Amino acid sequence: MYRRLVEHRIRVALEDTRVVMLCGPRQSGKTTLMQWIAGTDIPFFTLDDPITLEAASTDPIGFVRGLDRAIIDEIQRVPSLVLALKTAVDADPRPGRFLLTGSANLMTLPRVADSLAGRMEIIRLLPLAQAELRGTRPSFLERVFAGDAPTTAAPALGADLVELVLAGGYPEALTRSTWRRRRDWHLSYVEAILQRDVRDIARIEQLKAMPKLVRVLAEHSGQLVNYSGFGSALDMNHVTTRKYVGVLEDLFLIRTLQPWYSNALKRLLKSPKLHFLDSGLLAALRGLSPDRVSRETTLFGPLLESFVFGELLKLASWAEDRYVFSHFRDKDGNEVDVVMEDGHGSVVGIEVKSSATVSRRDFSGLERLQAACGDRFAQGLVLHDNDRTIPFGGRLAAAPLSTLWS
Repeated sequence: MYRRLVEHRIRVALEDTRVVMLCGPRQSGKTTLMQWIAGTDIPFFTLDDPITLEAASTDPIGFVRGLDRAIIDEIQRVPSLVLALKTAVDADPRPGRFLLTGSANLMTLPRVADSLAGRMEIIRLLPLAQAELRGTRPSFLERVFAGDAPTTAAPALGADLVELVLAGGYPEALTRSTWRRRRDWHLSYVEAILQRDVRDIARIEQLKAMPKLVRVLAEHSGQLVNYSGFGSALDMNHVTTRKYVGVLEDLFLIRTLQPWYSNALKRLLKSPKLHFLDSGLLAALRGLSPDRVSRETTLFGPLLESFVFGELLKLASWAEDRYVFSHFRDKDGNEVDVVMEDGHGSVVGIEVKSSATVSRRDFSGLERLQAACGDRFAQGLVLHDNDRTIPFGGRLAAAPLSTLWS
């Protein structure tokens, strides 16, 4: 078992919070982690079990009544259980009573969000980060927001970098020894999610169109969201497409990254950006193998950008501070792939390049962002395929991608 760096946050939350929910995509390791933390003293119930599902669905209050503490796995399958849990923890408000896992974002449902407000802490678990695979605890976020140069260790370069990006972070997929076996796992995984989990959280009239939509979105990962364009190939209007994209986001397959804005700049684009949350899944959907990427190098850039965004989200999930993520693009074509803002309002910009070399023009978007932020700008980095950090002056630098796990 890989040690998950978010474990500390869960243990701390259990000491003072009645309900702790660990949410994230299926097969990211939520159940394994919760059982590891709880040990054998807390009963475990999974709503993927048909008998347990029937009991919880038929009589949610009766199911919860009498439970002193419990792990309830895949809570999104019976949202009505949340109201029963509210009654139970209001009657007995001891901390750490219920540990929940969910493979969907239930907080988009108003009744669920309101019922456990102030009673539940939500912690997210994405597939394995490179730091977790290597057994390191990186200091990347702390250093860049302090204005310090990021550290560099265990660089992955060239073909090695391509291999780890295409592998992704799902624990089960990583047990497969070849790219083809990993690809088959990822494609079977998506098929199972779309056939089973979509029905748990939304009424979808065109369920058969979902696999095609996922593939369309995969071809546009790293690009600005265009709901009309996505839907036109499937004869969907933009309203339906937006709804279906929202469902995929609630299932933690994709993430729309909102645009950064400032009153100091008037010519900013206001469209969100689309990313898949696991680069291995994205590679499988796009049919990208290491051999194909070596022949068609331009295909690697969007995949690498989504990989970096996913790694940054993972780093933030166990950090002490809280971070807001966005992207920057103006109407002159200047852009920054990922903009991060901490709780104090400090801003860090990250630009991603798949090349081994960096030039001054690669910093144009970061320079525009820096000018808009002023003293709030902590640092701007171009992360690329190299093994050393090179300062470019004015709180700007080119740094290896391996700083994300160093």
